[in-house]
Amino acid sequence: MKMQDTGFGIQDSAEGGERAFLAPESRVLNPESLKRVRWRARRGLLELDIVLGRFIDTHYEQLDEAGRQTFETLLDMPDNPLWDMIAGRLEAAAGEQQALLEKIRAV
Repeated sequence: MKMQDTGFGIQDSAEGGERAFLAPESRVLNPESLKRVRWRARRGLLELDIVLGRFIDTHYEQLDEAGRQTFETLLDMPDNPLWDMIAGRLEAAAGEQQALLEKIRAV
C-alpha cells in the first residue's frame, strides 16, 4: 500500500482504497473521489439511479466526513433493501444513517 502526503492529509492510493480527503479549511471534494462516488451510486434500479444521482448533485459535497462514510455504507447495500430504506418501508439504523436518509428523501 502506497501512502502519499498531498498537503491536505494522507491519501491512500492503493487499489480499492482510494478515499476522499478535504482541505482542512474547506469541504471541496477531490474530483476523482466524486467520480468514484457517482460510479458507485449507479444502480440496477432506475429509482435509485435517479434519487442517488440527484442527491450527489445537490447535497453530497456539503456532507462532513461522517456523512460521507455513512453514504458509502449505504452504497454497500443491495439495491432492494436500500430502496426500501429510502422509501421508508424498512427501518434504518438510528443516528447518522437515519439523518442521511431523511436528506436523501428530501431530494
